[in-house]
Amino acid sequence: MGKTIVELRNIVKKYDDSVILKNINIKLEEGKFYTLLGPSGCGKTTILRIIGGFIDATSGDILFNGKRINDVPTNHRQVNTVFQDYALFPHMNVFENVAFGLKLQHIPKQTIIAKVQRALKLVHLDGYQDREITALSGGQKQRIAIARAIVMKPKVLLLDEPLSALDAKLRKEMQYELRSLQQRLGITFLFVTHDQEEALAMSDEIFVINHGQVLQSGSPVSIYDEPLNHFVADFIGESNIIPGKMIKDYEVEFLGKRFECADAGMRPNEPIEVVLRPEDLDITLPQQGKIIVTVKSQLFRGDYYEIAAVDEDDNEWLIHAINPVTNNSTIGITFDPEDIHVMRFNESETDFDARLDQYEGEEREK
Repeated sequence: MGKTIVELRNIVKKYDDSVILKNINIKLEEGKFYTLLGPSGCGKTTILRIIGGFIDATSGDILFNGKRINDVPTNHRQVNTVFQDYALFPHMNVFENVAFGLKLQHIPKQTIIAKVQRALKLVHLDGYQDREITALSGGQKQRIAIARAIVMKPKVLLLDEPLSALDAKLRKEMQYELRSLQQRLGITFLFVTHDQEEALAMSDEIFVINHGQVLQSGSPVSIYDEPLNHFVADFIGESNIIPGKMIKDYEVEFLGKRFECADAGMRPNEPIEVVLRPEDLDITLPQQGKIIVTVKSQLFRGDYYEIAAVDEDDNEWLIHAINPVTNNSTIGITFDPEDIHVMRFNESETDFDARLDQYEGEEREK
């Protein structure tokens, strides 16, 4: 476990009667790439702005290297921010934009030139120092904004959806660039996005946020493979989510059938939700399928076909397959025990109380 550089303890943020953040607890280790992931309005940018010192928390503590910095002004925190709109100065050229913060510190001219040149080289824009900002592409502006941030040698770099304005191809290229840059610099990145694919591709650790709460944190693989609740399973990638019952360790029931699974440690007959990822489903003949579905439509996604189907109980299914199938045909789908991911119903789920009442009712009848 690495050294904790930033810690948020019990952070609450309110605007009048609206609670934006609810008891946020987050630790960021030195030299890692973190992502705050969630839908628009979930509170992720508010977290970023509180760390940066742009707004104050209503309650709770922000610690930097173990010291409370709630009252430390923005310009005295060892943190820098890359904003969504880049916030570059259009009346300054590239050099002047990158050098702006250094000039405020009254650093000698030759030192500023050397630092700016190094920062531009790191973002692969050396030789651009005399260019006008208005003459740059979106991707180049994004790199200049990053160069202006890293030239100040921050311990933590905050990035507020900096790729959102780029086209799809450039956005993917910049994902590689950002990840490579973070690894070369060895500083902590905290990246905000609502794009699940982006978060999975770039992060060491992801914090999934909704309605001002951290619902789950962990590595991209752990969050994708083992979502803790319905929101995370549905928001991270694509999922087939079916209500069921945990019969016993390694045995689950859903759609009126029992299946072997890889999960254990729950109460006998506990109501659960089953997650089956579309890419884990294999198409077979109806008589060989564990579940039989009818194909409703399909879309070609380049390297796979996305097939929408329904079972006899009108549950909708999403299947990823290499080869197309015939619309309105009946097919079987099959899967392995380790492809079944089991989630408990928990207090963050709207129907938890109803499910718990159902479970307790069944227990009383026994």
